[in-house]
Amino acid sequence: MRVHHLNCGTLCPAGGARFVLGEGGFFSRARMVCHCLLIETDDGLVLVDTGLGLKDIEDTTRLGSRFLRRNAPRLDPRETAVAQVERLGFRREDVRHIIPTHFDLDHIGGLADFPGAQVHVFRDEHAAAMVPTPKNAKFGYRPAQWAHQPSWRQYAVEGERWFGFDAVRVIPGLSTEVLLVPLVGHTPGHCGVAVNTEGRWLLHAGDAYFDHKELDLQAPRSPPGLALFQRLRSTDNAARLANQARLRTLVREHSADVSVFSAHCAVELERYAVARPEAAERSVVAAPGAKSGGSGSRAA
Repeated sequence: MRVHHLNCGTLCPAGGARFVLGEGGFFSRARMVCHCLLIETDDGLVLVDTGLGLKDIEDTTRLGSRFLRRNAPRLDPRETAVAQVERLGFRREDVRHIIPTHFDLDHIGGLADFPGAQVHVFRDEHAAAMVPTPKNAKFGYRPAQWAHQPSWRQYAVEGERWFGFDAVRVIPGLSTEVLLVPLVGHTPGHCGVAVNTEGRWLLHAGDAYFDHKELDLQAPRSPPGLALFQRLRSTDNAARLANQARLRTLVREHSADVSVFSAHCAVELERYAVARPEAAERSVVAAPGAKSGGSGSRAA
């Protein structure tokens, strides 16, 4: 099994250090990424998040004027998941499974590029996106991104314990252990996705946090713009903060077993890349220590 780390969308919000600690001034632009995983398994390719898709680039109304104005996405078709899958020598039809951390537009924009894939989600997230309440209707859900009617596989929040997290759900039918880890707060059914890479886990935490310094064990902190954004854009801010604390505990107590990263931190993406993610062609690398073989086992 190989795990590839992809940048499927570069975002350049104005404000520099307000969004990335230590980066530029007020009038500079920060650099954020859409960190996705491509997993090679015996059951086909698995994508964790899809970033921005080809249809988003061809028709930017799918993203909305507010997202475009605030985030100034690069809109480079070479960064799309489907383009990177094909550069690796695969076909888009080889992507059999997609696991979005949640339904915000910069996480599922590429769904339509893989119309034959099964999409695995927590039932609460699917319900919130399909019939959004007034509170979360103004958030990142864009129905155009699932207008092609994907093949949904919905799951209740239930399952086993995993490194102190309750109700972790195994994706059925995969030879590789891939887990849905409840990390609600940012959205009603937000989840992390854990992948067993033979004795070590990768945990994609989605938007449970945004900057690597938020998981600092001595002095966790967030750039002011990101801190405000996360608070305002959470459906349950108390749950979001509690899950951030649980992630710090996970890092403190199990760093030898689990690597944790978020969806938008460029520093974290570069930990797994041989080159800076601006070069989309070179931001596709195998995870350190990943090798082919069995899937290992879960930890209590």
